[in-house]
Amino acid sequence: MPLENISHIVLVLSGKGGVGKSSITTQLALALSLQGKSVGVLDIDLTGPSIPRFFGIEQSRVKQAPGGWIPVEVHAEQTLPATQHADGAANGTAPQQSYGTRVGALSCMSLGFILPNRGDAVIWRGPKKTAMVRQFLTDVLWPELDFLLVDTPPGTSDEHISLLETLLKTTAATAQLAGAVVVTTPQAIAISDVKKELNFCTKTGVRVLGVVENMAGFVCPNCSECCNVFSKGGGEVMAKDFNVPFLGSVPIDPAFVMLVEEGVRPTYPKGTVVGGKALVEREESVESKDGLLVDKYRECSLAPVFGEFVARLAGDVEARVAA
Repeated sequence: MPLENISHIVLVLSGKGGVGKSSITTQLALALSLQGKSVGVLDIDLTGPSIPRFFGIEQSRVKQAPGGWIPVEVHAEQTLPATQHADGAANGTAPQQSYGTRVGALSCMSLGFILPNRGDAVIWRGPKKTAMVRQFLTDVLWPELDFLLVDTPPGTSDEHISLLETLLKTTAATAQLAGAVVVTTPQAIAISDVKKELNFCTKTGVRVLGVVENMAGFVCPNCSECCNVFSKGGGEVMAKDFNVPFLGSVPIDPAFVMLVEEGVRPTYPKGTVVGGKALVEREESVESKDGLLVDKYRECSLAPVFGEFVARLAGDVEARVAA
């Protein structure tokens, strides 16, 4: 079974649409890769497969091989060139030079790679969705992976049931299923829907690795302020109510949007601080579309935020396996 090559499977869930599950999945994958982990991303949002666009590989196609499909490679394992980081910037000292970063390989599988045209509508009933999800889990020839992240559609529908039924059929897959990251936004209307997803995890026996509160704040591209547009704190309160870990809050960063949409390296005004950390100022003249996505992501304000998330997740998962 192709899942035998995977050490840990993490589901990215939410009971609410539009909370940014695909964005969170993308950044979790990039952050894990930057920590040297080999990562796969499986997109089972069949009616809205956006993972190919997030990784800038929309024009790619999966290849057939004896026994199944070969996922699309985002980047291979390699060492990125050294870059600057702002460890001393908050204290007024010069940014320090870091050593080259060894990144793990990253690959993806999505229905978006199979559809003839990107804009084609997927009009499928439940049984066909169920069959597609099962085929993704049994016919994708993943290389050896430390983590497989599964980007899911909103709710608790056919895709979720088929996903868990297939994963829980074998003892090996059950041991590999590390748990779920649940995504919400701060507003009460989103929290009320996401609570249903937490109840779903409880009823199905899926361990919640943590709650991420997305869109909690806005990183202004014209000043150094990060203000709370949609309030903040609802996700943390919900996590406490359900006695599950709260990973943290993620602001909206237009520079990350530009990175995904146009491939432009992130830039920030001098003095920008996100999550208590100062960012390195980059002149507009050195903006570039060259380089790998994972390389450019290192300069995003959200990279250190997700770096902390995945360090906690990986530590928790590996400690439970060791125990």
